[in-house]
Amino acid sequence: MVAPAVPEITEEVLHEAIEARTEQLIALRELGPPDLVHLLKQPVRNAGKHIGVYHHVTGVDASSSASLAAYINTLTYKEHGSSASTKISEGLYCCYNALSRLDMRVHVTIPGTVESYCVDERGEKKKATEDLWLETYLCSVLRAYSYADDGSGETIRKIMGVRRFNPVTNTETEHRFLSAAEQLFFRGWQLGSDSTVQVPNLVSNHLVSGLLKYFETTGRYASGINLFEKLRSQNIEVASLLAKILFMGNEEVEGIRILHSALAETPMDYVMLDTQAAFLLKKAQTAASPEQKEERLRMALGCADRSTIAAPSEFSTWARLAETYVALEDWENALTILNSCPMFTYQDKDAPIMPEPKDVYLPTLPETRLDEIDSEPESRYSEQVDPSLLNLRAASYRGTFKQAYAILTEMTAKIGWDQLLKIRSQVFVMEDEYRTEKQEVGHHTFPPKRNPSTDGLRGTPNASQNGENHDDEEGSETESNVETKDEKQGESNDDSEQAEADTGSTAATLVPNGNPVEKPSSTADPGELKVDDNGTPDENLSRLNNKRLCERWLDSLFMVLYEDLRVYTIWRTQMAQYRAQSMQYKKSAEEWEILGSLAERLQHTDEAVEAYRACLSQRFSPKALTGILRVFEKTKATRESVGAILRLVTWQYRWYSEFSPELLRSIRTLIEDEGAVKVRSIVQATSLPQNVLDLTHHYAALCATFRSSGTDG
Repeated sequence: MVAPAVPEITEEVLHEAIEARTEQLIALRELGPPDLVHLLKQPVRNAGKHIGVYHHVTGVDASSSASLAAYINTLTYKEHGSSASTKISEGLYCCYNALSRLDMRVHVTIPGTVESYCVDERGEKKKATEDLWLETYLCSVLRAYSYADDGSGETIRKIMGVRRFNPVTNTETEHRFLSAAEQLFFRGWQLGSDSTVQVPNLVSNHLVSGLLKYFETTGRYASGINLFEKLRSQNIEVASLLAKILFMGNEEVEGIRILHSALAETPMDYVMLDTQAAFLLKKAQTAASPEQKEERLRMALGCADRSTIAAPSEFSTWARLAETYVALEDWENALTILNSCPMFTYQDKDAPIMPEPKDVYLPTLPETRLDEIDSEPESRYSEQVDPSLLNLRAASYRGTFKQAYAILTEMTAKIGWDQLLKIRSQVFVMEDEYRTEKQEVGHHTFPPKRNPSTDGLRGTPNASQNGENHDDEEGSETESNVETKDEKQGESNDDSEQAEADTGSTAATLVPNGNPVEKPSSTADPGELKVDDNGTPDENLSRLNNKRLCERWLDSLFMVLYEDLRVYTIWRTQMAQYRAQSMQYKKSAEEWEILGSLAERLQHTDEAVEAYRACLSQRFSPKALTGILRVFEKTKATRESVGAILRLVTWQYRWYSEFSPELLRSIRTLIEDEGAVKVRSIVQATSLPQNVLDLTHHYAALCATFRSSGTDG
């Protein structure tokens, strides 16, 4: 299999890329940035001059200095940049060890020696030991999965010039990876965790996420069961991971048995309770009767409710409880519990911060040439986009805010915007009713018996348990129940901004059937309800005693949802009007892509596919094609799925990525459903060039190597 092309970024000042990486070490918080490969090149006719070039890479075998030196040696045989007139004289490979917070480095002189060492956060050199290489190798594999693209190109566009390789290509390398994971498993919490996890622990961290991602991608569930069985014998908490792998492998009875046995020993393990609740929610969707569905949802409710007691400061437990109430169609409780979710500042992956380059060379490999893909970059940057589409804040949501928004949009999709606003006013103290009641009792004074900011919390655990703090200064931008994962995380991103979205002067927008999208009225400000204008607590707001205060972040989410709905409604109204007049509705490809994402966010699948198709009719878009692929997979449209995968694999390879876990999982799933022979036949039957087809055959060959279901024939 031909390797991806080698991008080259030329330095303005020699070695400045290495110095920038060294300076960044102290600020790294997650798994670290992709590996840095720095090369010194000499012009053939001027041996005294040196040119510094570099690129980034993930997935290279980092188990020893020899394997990293071997990668540098492969670059000497590649034609890239001005290779005809230059030669590589030195190379430095930098790979971050997130467990020991050291940058492992291998320096190669060509021809000549290999030197390996490591650099700490202060920039001091230290000796590289075997134990450190084991840690580095594990971190390298986890990074390869963490920094891999899902097919949409979003990750690829974040960092320029990254070569991405598959770190586990056969059963031998799988054994090495799982052996390293087993040896270092109980230190996994030191790597940190996803931004939706408040406190990393033994079973919620980046190591566990990487392992689960690997098993989900490759379908190697037997290997996962074997690993977690051994680890469970050392710590009962691992039972939750074993159960998850068993559920993935359709061994549900055994998974439930293990969870039941483990919970008998540790009844307040929140991960186990959450795993049980998630399983029951999934089973409720396939229930044979309404009664069976109701029974499973009630069981899920018990598990989810108990998990919030076991871990009141974790977002995932409250989100699961809210999802359960949504499934039960208990809208008031769903909104109440959503309001109780502790929100965390999103912590993005570590990315390299490099100086402005002197030159950038991004070559195209002949094997990836495809007309529809090659024309994408040029047309992409010449498109006009309506400013109202660019300012949709929900598109930038990540972490807890993205998940909370998804729950809110699911409720909207099921009951409608008007009904959601009605329930909102029933659950939360609204500004107008608070001011009315305050005027009625304003001339009375009462002893400070209760605090209205917590008075209405009927079934919600107390504020301190939920990570809430209503003692913040009035007017503070910090959310009352927003907790950051780390004191060093710095300022919150746009996800947690509490300013209302700029929704313009339109208070309502007509939808095609004539119903208005009503702008949500304001809820009462928690800070204002603490004390009245004279500094005396308002204690006699009797009609409001059974209501809650809406957290500012949730109030902001309602405004963001309103803006999404407003733009979506205008789009659908205009579409209907143009069709009624037999006129063509015109938008640029970028605008169609944004509208498709908007419709998908609001859970309007058919409209999303319609917009994505309109985008693809004008130019290639990996994001639009990935959105359509998700629908093809749900509807079991095999030929259409294969066509989408072929193009996405080629686009990925065009931008130096030979490995996408999501695309590998998609191909594996197709092979399991249809068989390898049929899938290969469909691939060959397409009209695309053979060199493009071979790229996807490479993914299919991986499935055969791992003996995935459906590859026997």
